[in-house]
Amino acid sequence: MVMFDLPVVSREDRSIANKFRHNLEKEGFSMCQFSVYARFCGPRERTERIYRLIESFLPDKGKVNLIMFTDKQFGQIVQIVNRKKKKSKENPDQYLIFSDEELDLSEHD
Repeated sequence: MVMFDLPVVSREDRSIANKFRHNLEKEGFSMCQFSVYARFCGPRERTERIYRLIESFLPDKGKVNLIMFTDKQFGQIVQIVNRKKKKSKENPDQYLIFSDEELDLSEHD
């Protein structure tokens, strides 16, 4: 999971924040909330590679948090939408949180 708080005061700030969001989406992350993105990452080795990739396009200003969830932790997530609980999806071996799709990372190997 990538959570971030980036400055958006000036036009340039907004452009940089949008570029960061676009880069996350390009790397297969899905928006959970406006400044929270997540994707399936697979084994720890892949997760470390994804961390390094995100570090390569971090903005100079702002705060970015990267968090990894195990499959057990993922299974304990409770999602409430419009005051109704939704069942957690079946989870693979490891998540950076939840995603609607698994992605092929072979292009980054």
